[in-house]
Amino acid sequence: MRKILLFVFTTIFALNTFAQTSPGTKQDVIQKTNGEELKGKLTRINDTEVSFIYPGETVEYTIKKSDIAKITHASGRVEVFGQASLPAADRQKDALNMAATPVDHHNKIAILPFTFLMDNQPGAEQIGYKAQEDTYSFLSKHSAGYTIIDPRTTNAKLIQAGVTRDKMMGFTMKDICDILGVEYIIDGTILQNKGYQTSTSSGSADTKVKRDDAEKVKKVSGTNVNYANSAQRYDVSVSLHIYMDNNASIYNQSHKAFLSSVDGSYNSPLEYLLKRSPLYRK
Repeated sequence: MRKILLFVFTTIFALNTFAQTSPGTKQDVIQKTNGEELKGKLTRINDTEVSFIYPGETVEYTIKKSDIAKITHASGRVEVFGQASLPAADRQKDALNMAATPVDHHNKIAILPFTFLMDNQPGAEQIGYKAQEDTYSFLSKHSAGYTIIDPRTTNAKLIQAGVTRDKMMGFTMKDICDILGVEYIIDGTILQNKGYQTSTSSGSADTKVKRDDAEKVKKVSGTNVNYANSAQRYDVSVSLHIYMDNNASIYNQSHKAFLSSVDGSYNSPLEYLLKRSPLYRK
């Protein structure tokens, strides 16, 4: 009986393998955004990935949906995931193609103006724009393989779409990614709090004695000069949040400057966070 069962299982396995490798057997065809075609059998599809195996093999491979243009199933059904990008010259001639598609988002980054808070109250917006520029400047040198949208373009698109700071909460990060045509959004906050005050003082005295010809003291004069200085010091921390175009949060960290300063500089904690973010490249 055991030999019969073994023979049956072996026969079924052989027939299944033959069916997968037979020239006449239809296969699922995955067409990637770069034009490459993969033929095999789909085993699993979720929100972000597709898994498949090659004919005659058992190893399962996984591909991101963002890298797939379409799938032609063995049944003949065609599933489109994104529109392949046209050359820039052709896209500019077609107004319908100027809108961003998921394929256009791939490996593109936009940086939102930072929120600046002074003692937990809204502060000068210009500091938020300056931090946006500083982040762009730093990442431009350390983001091989990514395209970073310049802040002027980002801000113009946001204004045109009505995404102002006071209305930002009415948009999801996916909405903003679609507006800007990017895969990643960097959103940051700078918190500056008044710390302790430092003061220094110093003084000097100068005495002059005037004598007559007989070396007798004729006049004594003196000058006293005192100096005082006071400086306000600030504690600064930066929070950095990175989102994807499917609303997923992939990075959320905060860091406080090691020492307080009189100028409230945020550069040190900002660079600390950027170097540890998933978008940083040495």
